[in-house]
Amino acid sequence: MGLFDFFKKKETAPEAQVALDKGLEKTKEGFLSKITKAVAGKSTVDDDVLDNLEEVLVTSDVGVSTTLKIIDRIQARVAKDKYLSTTELHHLLRDEIQLLLAENNSNDFRNFEYGNHKPYVIMVVGVNGVGKTTTIGKLAHKLKNENLRVVLGAADTFRAAAVDQIKLWGERVGVRVVAQAMGSDPASVAFDTLQSAVANQEDVVIIDTAGRLHNKVGLMNELGKIKNVMQKVIPNAPHEILLVLDGSTGQNAFEQCKQFTEATDVNALAITKLDGTAKGGVVIGISDQFKIPVKYIGVGEKMDDLQLFDKKDFVNSLFN
Repeated sequence: MGLFDFFKKKETAPEAQVALDKGLEKTKEGFLSKITKAVAGKSTVDDDVLDNLEEVLVTSDVGVSTTLKIIDRIQARVAKDKYLSTTELHHLLRDEIQLLLAENNSNDFRNFEYGNHKPYVIMVVGVNGVGKTTTIGKLAHKLKNENLRVVLGAADTFRAAAVDQIKLWGERVGVRVVAQAMGSDPASVAFDTLQSAVANQEDVVIIDTAGRLHNKVGLMNELGKIKNVMQKVIPNAPHEILLVLDGSTGQNAFEQCKQFTEATDVNALAITKLDGTAKGGVVIGISDQFKIPVKYIGVGEKMDDLQLFDKKDFVNSLFN
């Protein structure tokens, strides 16, 4: 078994499917109840139904641009078939959302290949409060359970709490943490973490970074410096830049994604706290607008509630 081949296993084992369904309950209840109201009293899909459906998608935080794209596709189908019942609309909407996610997530995360990078380096970015540290801890737990050797780098040195939180997660999960004093150079922490990972022949390095957004130029320079310093140890590091977004913030998550994708080369997304919100539609909209794969979703507070994102399971759970 190669590095990360364990992700080939079906993530949605019965217990994981139950967690996914439970985590999306609030979004599902709001979404489906709005759709039911949108088609109430209608036997066919007409302009009124489409207008109502457009409002449902926008208010579910799918986003205006993505909503219009979905409506256009359904209109084309109605025009083609001449007659479309509201029952068929439910299935068509599910299929179109699934297709949209497929177009914007070129990788199927049941079969995603990471190559032979060792150590595999993940740099985690995101504003404070989105669940970044918790996501790092849960990801470390997931990897360690597959017998991979993981080391965490506490490169958010601007907040004492951030370093302490990473250390606590390291103790809780049972993985090594590289940290320096508060106020240390974040790039220095990243450099030391990668050097020690190479020396110890560890499999995965996860680097935490500061979550400041008040100065985009400063953020860009800082993240760029961290990347450049890491590449002195491992030329193509980081292999993954994972942006963590809080799903419960709705449209604010779109703005955060915009800011961070302008500041650095984000190539994977983790959307957290979906269990506490009815705004799970952000997963659809962000995937579509930014063309960056959603890789992980957080569907609960338990250690195992960080799941690999599977578009088919996500949509089926949303509509079933």
